[in-house]
This record gives sequence, C-alpha cells and structure tokens, in this order.
Amino acid sequence: MKRVIVNFKKLTEDILNMLVEKYPDGYNDEDIIIFKNSAGETIEAVEVRTEDTIYLVKVSVRLEQKMENYILDMEEDADDLPEEGGIDFEDEGLVKEVEEDDED
Repeated sequence: MKRVIVNFKKLTEDILNMLVEKYPDGYNDEDIIIFKNSAGETIEAVEVRTEDTIYLVKVSVRLEQKMENYILDMEEDADDLPEEGGIDFEDEGLVKEVEEDDED
C-alpha cells in the first residue's frame, strides 16, 4: 500500500471529502499520528485511506479551517436544493398550457 504525506495546500477535493467523512466533528488528539519524515522532522498528521493508498494529511490550523469551510459550503449547497415536492412547475413557468381539440 502506498503512503502519501499531504500538506493542506495540496489537498484534492477527494481527500478533503474523505477527511470530512471520517472526521465530521473534527479530529482529536487521539486521531493524530506522529512520525518522523525522511528528513528527520517530526510530523503530525491524520490518516485517511483508499483501497490502495494511505494519505497522511499534515495537521495545522489551516487544515481545520479548510475542513470547516468545506462543510459550510456543502451545507449551503444543500440549502439551495428544493425540498421534496418543492418545485411548482406552473409557478416556475415550466408548464405550457395546451388547448385540446374536440374530435367529436
């Protein structure tokens, strides 16, 4: 399995979505993995996985902000959707009345 260390600046929407799904209320200290990278630097990260890759996303205040903004954007998009049965086709001008011919 491939391991990839990702900085918040290089997050793809797919990885961000996985983070939000795994940590919908944010991550805690017990979610953070601490390790040394190849340069000997201590890295703190949270983990998300796909079938073939483990993504270790570096923890920072900016990561938390990006996750929060992503959740807010998703909620706003959901608010823009009509409720079930909420579209009135006649009010929206989507239905055109057609006169019927009497064939009798």
